[in-house]
Amino acid sequence: MDKKRVLIVDDDEKFQALIRAFLETDNGYDLLILSGAKDILSHVHSFKPDVILLDLLMPNIGGIEICEMLNGDPLGKSIPIIVISALGNDTDRLYAYKQGVVDFLTKPSSRDEMIKAIQKALSYKENK
Repeated sequence: MDKKRVLIVDDDEKFQALIRAFLETDNGYDLLILSGAKDILSHVHSFKPDVILLDLLMPNIGGIEICEMLNGDPLGKSIPIIVISALGNDTDRLYAYKQGVVDFLTKPSSRDEMIKAIQKALSYKENK
């Protein structure tokens, strides 16, 4: 079985390390971690992720703008997105779902919550 590729876009280095431990070490996912949206579309096209885990609040370009960029790209719009944010307010959550995200997690999330969300996103992609 091929490793599933997960693209993580989050500017928090501690959270990046936590996600790496949760997903790569324990569960064998192939990860690409970006600290921001710079060249996101070229990374999507070269890495070809199965799922994108996206922080909502980042400097320069935020998660919603990244969703909009991905939705405007033929490959990008086919990849399920999970938003993860320190703020879980209803307005952000609603707008993220309107952008087509398949799940919305609030930081800090447990390893089990992340794995479950990724499995849901992979199932969504297979059934799409």
